[in-house]
Amino acid sequence: MKRTLLLLLLTLSPLLAQAPADLQLFLLIGQSNMAGRGTVEAQDKEPMPHVYMLNKELEWKPAVDPLHWDKPAVAGVGIGRSFARELLKSNTGANIGLIPAAFGGTSLDEWNPGGKLYADALLRARAAMKAGKLRGILWHQGEADSGKVEKAKSYRERFAKVIGSLREDLSLPDVPVVVGQLGEFYEAPFASVVNEQLAMTPIGISRIAFVNSHGLKPKSDNVHFDAAALREFGRRYAHGFLMLDPQWSK
Repeated sequence: MKRTLLLLLLTLSPLLAQAPADLQLFLLIGQSNMAGRGTVEAQDKEPMPHVYMLNKELEWKPAVDPLHWDKPAVAGVGIGRSFARELLKSNTGANIGLIPAAFGGTSLDEWNPGGKLYADALLRARAAMKAGKLRGILWHQGEADSGKVEKAKSYRERFAKVIGSLREDLSLPDVPVVVGQLGEFYEAPFASVVNEQLAMTPIGISRIAFVNSHGLKPKSDNVHFDAAALREFGRRYAHGFLMLDPQWSK
């Protein structure tokens, strides 16, 4: 009996050693610039101590890029890893769990409660919360809403409803939310209007931070940030979160 138990423990020990504990969770939602389209390099494939990702099968794995699988042929570097790396600088003992749930090409209306994207994000967040506490929601979206003036002008109001519902369904009315500016290079007709709306999200929505994308460079398509830009953007998202949650470093 003792020999059988010992063999079982030896078999499971590698898994137990890798199992995260008391994860500090972050939900990543939005469209392709959140999913990540930066070119993956060797540095992006190196596991980071204390940083995990919830994969498609709802399993915790080391967080390596691409974190998302929405469009496997183009998925790449996003903001998640650099976000986590920056947070670990001020809380080296934390275990961070990233919950990828973004999907490229999606409009804000497609994220409405009751839709597939919203339901999937909710399912994944709830599954992740069995292993820890949801500390924040990271959002980057708006390119798909930049083509029509009525969608652009109503962005903040519509976004407030999505976030309000998500907070209610997760029973976390005060969970911090960080949103990012669209690329300054993006030339859709009403991209500037969407950016104005994103910048104003802290007006009327509690516990939300807006981070700018000034100086961040695009890929050749002038739609997606390149890998270096996304790594820097993740760092800015982290600073936005820290403004909302000063307890993080304690």
